[in-house]
Amino acid sequence: MKMKLEVEFISQELIKPFSPTPDHLRQLRLSFLDQLQPPVCMPIVLFYSKKSGSENYERCNELKKSLSKALAMFYPLAGRINNDTFIDCNDEGALFVEAKANCQLSDILQDYNPSDSNKLIPLPPHQCENLTAFFQVTLFKCGGLCISFSLLHKLGDALSQFQFLNSWAAITRGDYSEIATSPIFGMATLFPPIKMQSRMDFEELGEDKIVTKRFVFDASTIAALQAKYSNEIGYSPSRVVALAGFIWSRFIAAIQTNKTDRNHLYALSNVVNFRRRIEPPLSNMHFGNLFTTAWVKVNINNRQQKSADAKYNYDANIVSQMSDAMRSVTPDAIFKLTQEVVKGEVIGFFFTSLCKMPIYEADFGWGKPVFVSSANLPLKNLVSFLDAKQGGAIEAWINLNEENMAKFEIDKEFLAHLNSSTQFNAKSRL
Repeated sequence: MKMKLEVEFISQELIKPFSPTPDHLRQLRLSFLDQLQPPVCMPIVLFYSKKSGSENYERCNELKKSLSKALAMFYPLAGRINNDTFIDCNDEGALFVEAKANCQLSDILQDYNPSDSNKLIPLPPHQCENLTAFFQVTLFKCGGLCISFSLLHKLGDALSQFQFLNSWAAITRGDYSEIATSPIFGMATLFPPIKMQSRMDFEELGEDKIVTKRFVFDASTIAALQAKYSNEIGYSPSRVVALAGFIWSRFIAAIQTNKTDRNHLYALSNVVNFRRRIEPPLSNMHFGNLFTTAWVKVNINNRQQKSADAKYNYDANIVSQMSDAMRSVTPDAIFKLTQEVVKGEVIGFFFTSLCKMPIYEADFGWGKPVFVSSANLPLKNLVSFLDAKQGGAIEAWINLNEENMAKFEIDKEFLAHLNSSTQFNAKSRL
């Protein structure tokens, strides 16, 4: 029987920047794109095996010292959000919690449970108050540890998050050549803030019973989906789009057993990084929410009304529309594309991908992580894709309300595409 993870807090403190933030940088305005983000912190949890010749308390002290230096560069992370309009870069400090677990690392990494991640972060993602970042280091009995880093989504996107994480790791191991370029803030000059209600200002945030499940698709399964859709639409969609299209089709097949859902108009969204899409292009060191959303509107009732033409395939058509939307989306279209979701005229179903991002690169001096996880987020109809560490597999972290998840996770065609052999083999990695 799998051991239940229990975590006990040992200490907490505020880590302040190593040097004070200059007066002229004390206020960072949120951009229009920042305003659109939900009031949640995005958690990433990185797991590391035991380092020979080094005790965990030493590693923890190293992390605190290097975090202080990293915060001097990424100074907004030590500040506080003010009225959803700017970050007060007051050097108040980032919350840092030290904790210990009741088990070994291998006890939880075998068939990892997403709910465990929420025990490895110090605050619920939607209850971060006015903090812009918080951290937790959890020590395991085997000598391994994990580091969680939660970034306020209104401050930056996933690429910004890994920009900080990998810079912090480089400072910890003393490799300053990796951080020769400083982060670039101030995206409000490119996308000035406007007066509008946030797209996800959720008063109901956390009220729905949201269930998060982790599913693993191996490389051969993804390639087969790409080939299938390629035969139907005439070109090969990306791995992420093919997998998104498949998951969407099985979600709809599952919930259409509920008659009240059949006539809903959905807006499928895929996140697109546009740092390189604007003129002049921006570098990866530009810190902020620098992505847009490619929308595809879908009436799910149409899935049951397929054309008499045998060549027509509803699900493949959705994949084609997703691909087209991701190729053609531009920053200029952002406002128009979000208004119907803001007004509640359609139901959002959101895909976001960390694939091809450097999620396994953070080496603090004791090797790269053996596993990286997300966490349970209080956001429904959200699918997050992460590259598995090896083998070209993709993990899908799927958030649905309890009723829809109960239907979705027993869908036979969906289950047939999962490969249990891709589950994490903890003993072989530690």
